[in-house]
Amino acid sequence: MAFTQQDLDAINKAIARGERVIQYADRRVEYRNISELIAARHLAISDLSAQAGHAKTRQHRMFHAGKGI
Repeated sequence: MAFTQQDLDAINKAIARGERVIQYADRRVEYRNISELIAARHLAISDLSAQAGHAKTRQHRMFHAGKGI
């Protein structure tokens, strides 16, 4: 499913109000908790970013666990 900016706005409003039910055009979605709603927001943001042609960036982190002489 492709998300729209209106879908993302509806998710953000629901999070701000503490609601778990969102009405998208012709369908109604009820999330079990706010954590699921936040996960849906992250999914919508990444989908909208992909639609806009932005490549996903990968972060690389290096850790050193040596003796530190």
